[in-house]
Order: sequence, then C-alpha cells, then structure tokens
Amino acid sequence: MLEILGYIASIFVGFVLGLLGGGGSILSIPILVYLFGIEPVLASAYSLFIVGTTSMVGAVPKYKQQLLNLRTGLIFGIPSIIAIFFTRKWIVPAVPEIVWQTEYFLLSKRMLILGIFAILMVLASFSMIRGRREITSNSTKFRTFWVVIEGLLIGFLTGFVGAGGGFLIIPALVFLTGLKFKTAVGTSLFIIAINSLSGFLGDVLTYQIDWIFLLSISALAVLGIFIGNQYANRISGVVLRKAFGWLTLLMGSWILLKETLL
Repeated sequence: MLEILGYIASIFVGFVLGLLGGGGSILSIPILVYLFGIEPVLASAYSLFIVGTTSMVGAVPKYKQQLLNLRTGLIFGIPSIIAIFFTRKWIVPAVPEIVWQTEYFLLSKRMLILGIFAILMVLASFSMIRGRREITSNSTKFRTFWVVIEGLLIGFLTGFVGAGGGFLIIPALVFLTGLKFKTAVGTSLFIIAINSLSGFLGDVLTYQIDWIFLLSISALAVLGIFIGNQYANRISGVVLRKAFGWLTLLMGSWILLKETLL
C-alpha cells in the first residue's frame, strides 16, 4: 500500500516542480525514505536523478518561451557543480554512521542528513507561507560575487542532503541578478537540473542503482511536470506557494519528530 502511494506521490513531485520551479526534492526524499523504505544516503542519490531529470524536461518549454536565462544559469550553476562534486565525493562518505554518542543520545548519519533536510524544509516553509505577492526586485544589477557564493552554498546543500534548492535559488536569482520571477523559475529549473544530474553522476560508481525503479519513478515525475506546466499560468502563484508552504512545514516537522523522538 505504501509503495502504491509512493508511485502516485511521484507524479506530485513533477507537478510541484512545474508549478513552482522548485520543491521537488522536498517531496522526493520523504517519499523515497518513508514510502519506499530506502536509506537516506541512497535516497538522496535517487532524488538527485529524479529531480534533475524532471527539471531538465521542465526547463525545455521555459527556454522555448524565453523564460530561461542560460548565461545566469551557468554562472550560478558552475560553482554549484564544483561544490556538489566535492561534497558527494569527500564529505558525505567521510561522515561516520555514528556521528556523536552520549549515554542518553545517539546522532546517526541518517538522523543528521534527515535532520538538516527537515530544518531546511521548515525554514523554507516560513518564507512561502508569509509571501503575499510574487517576489520582485527593483534592482537590475548583476551581483556576480554573491551569485557565485550562493551557487557554492546551494551546491553543498544539494550534495549533502540531495535537495535541489529551488526554494533558495529563485529568491537569489530575483534579488542578485534582477531577473523577473517567471524567468527566475525557468532558470531555476535549469540550475536544479545541471546541479542534480552532476551530483548523481558521482553516485553511479559508488552505489548499486536499481535502474528499473529509478526510471519508473522519474517517468511519473516527468508526467507530473507536464501537468504542472499546463496549470502554471492558471493558478495563482501566491495561493500555490502558501499551500505548499504549509505542506512543507507539516512534513518537515513530522520528519524532525520521527527521527528524534518517535
């Protein structure tokens, strides 16, 4: 029964990416861990492929609609790819299974990865819930230094927890590069795609990949992004972000409770 829910929920991963330009990994990792029973490190690898493939498919129509800035995507994406490679190759494998242990408390690698992921979910949810209007910026200045720094930060988070980081990329693109919101959404999909697929390439040689399962989930997510793209201009972005913000807050809080107390 849980697996059936997992396959259905996989469509929703793509649907959210198509509507919001981010948020896919917020859903994909809990689906993989809790509905399919995959351990978190492998789930983060699978999430990179699912979200990366789905985002790349979703970026194509955005490019055709001239809602994707390739130059900005590459300036943001290249530092991210470097950080992802470094993180997946050296940092993640170096984290021990028992990170910290006392007489009353044990911090495992699983708890650390899912805990950081859940905290990111909760923090991201606040900005989505509070947002009353589309993100805008009066600045048209391209702040290259801060774009590179933000790219490195997103790369580390993507590499460590398998999150694409769309909820951080879109505001950064608007405020640091002056892109309009809809162009930032399209550019975010491109950045998430190159980041996630680059991170997954490093995992292919490290983990035993169940390709049939992974391609099945990815195909369902791709179906979802086509549906999401169709509805992107029909539904209020403010309403969508608030609803998804509440869902993200609930899921992040539940993961924190489950991994630490339950």
